[in-house]
Amino acid sequence: MNTPAKPVIRKGPPKSSDALNRIGGNAEPHEMRDPFDIGEALSALSLSGDPVTVFPAGWIEPLLARIESVDPELPHFVIDFSGAERPPAGKAILVASLGGNAKLQFELDQSWKPVPANALHVAAEFPASCLVLNRRAARRVETPVGVNYTASFRIKGTQFDLPLYDFSQGGVGLRATPEQCFGLHVGKKLEGVRLELGPNLVLMADLEVRLLRPFRTFLLGEQVQIGCSFAAISMQMQQTLERFVTSGAVERRVAAR
Repeated sequence: MNTPAKPVIRKGPPKSSDALNRIGGNAEPHEMRDPFDIGEALSALSLSGDPVTVFPAGWIEPLLARIESVDPELPHFVIDFSGAERPPAGKAILVASLGGNAKLQFELDQSWKPVPANALHVAAEFPASCLVLNRRAARRVETPVGVNYTASFRIKGTQFDLPLYDFSQGGVGLRATPEQCFGLHVGKKLEGVRLELGPNLVLMADLEVRLLRPFRTFLLGEQVQIGCSFAAISMQMQQTLERFVTSGAVERRVAAR
């Protein structure tokens, strides 16, 4: 029997040490303009409770907040400034970490008036665009067609055997049907995963689910992209992956997820 997904436990109120810097002028972020992708990123921040650093125009010290809720239909979201203060009317730059692998940055220009029910909650429309800086230094390798690349693990007695579509020294990307995703959620720890990287390399690793993204293909229909990072990786495994990645004939950089 498939186990229902457990709710993600949100992080507590942000601390001063959680503040992030803005994306530097020498960085090379990509621009995200699709409202679906923007809503998905904001929803992930809302579910995790990860801090958002807010830089009001003209201020030296930033404010810290969290995304309280997201309504992709309107589309708008609510920012929680509990433990801080609301910005003054005008522009502000917001910066957040996405799963520890990317930095999200966007600008809002508004009055920052509170919602009627809470003086520290502010409603805002989705930004027209966001900058996303992928912080993965590791090269990613797309798995070749016709070779067995799989991840095998068990969750409460249920066996999962999912195909890999890419991997790096930092993590792996899996593919599944929506039905196969029962029991999986962002933040889920997968212990003792058997990774078959072709006919010549088998590794055992602990993974953490960092991304669940639905998509559709012509041949396979509804699918879910599952991005996982290594929860723990030994130096020996890291060196093995480094050799395998750098020597692979199919190596290429893929777009940031």
